[in-house]
Amino acid sequence: MTGDTAVIIPAVNEADRIAATVKAAAALPGVGLVVVVDDGSRDQTGRAARAAGARVVRHSRNRGKAAAMETGAEAVRLLDEDAAPRHLLFLDADLGATAAAAAPLIEPIRAGEADMTIAVFATRVKLGGHGLVVRLSKEGIRRATGYELAQPLNGQRCLTRAAFEAARPLAHGFGVETALTIDLLRKRYRIAQVEVEMAHRATGTDWRAQLHRAIQLRDVARALATRDPLVTQNLGKVRPKR
Repeated sequence: MTGDTAVIIPAVNEADRIAATVKAAAALPGVGLVVVVDDGSRDQTGRAARAAGARVVRHSRNRGKAAAMETGAEAVRLLDEDAAPRHLLFLDADLGATAAAAAPLIEPIRAGEADMTIAVFATRVKLGGHGLVVRLSKEGIRRATGYELAQPLNGQRCLTRAAFEAARPLAHGFGVETALTIDLLRKRYRIAQVEVEMAHRATGTDWRAQLHRAIQLRDVARALATRDPLVTQNLGKVRPKR
């Protein structure tokens, strides 16, 4: 396994898109390893990922995004054994062929210009929600660190191994991106926002999508509350646009 970067893809019930995502990720310059963490899927996500060439680690039950990220990073460490630590590129499972556009996220890390990059999607898909969770995360990060993120919940991120270890243990579930940003900024790690031509599946408006957003809101609020109680005193001011 050559290459200085490993791709980690947390996945739940993404059998229809995971193969395309894996193949696109594996073709990125400098990527020598793709690990898919099947987080308790009920479909054939793991089988499809393995057939596409990924190393697959499976959780017997759904443990959440943060746990899948930690499992993937540990799998990379074990597979690398005594080799030099790889950079870790985290990608969403539903990116499909657009994962091929992730190379700009790796370049600042490889060049030593940043410790973590965060994707900014140049083309935004229409979301089913009102953006409450995004505004909550953005305002919480700004209050806690003074740093303004364009897309604070974007899961497409590349980190040095040292930066990833500095942020552990990761915050629970969907609070992981918000907490990761705050924790690394407070420890004076360098963060760069990088525009990319990537896209994932738009969220809907049915009850499943609404439940997903409610869980996101809970996890982000918890991540903020444990990092700065003063931030949470103002969370009630962050409301949906009408």
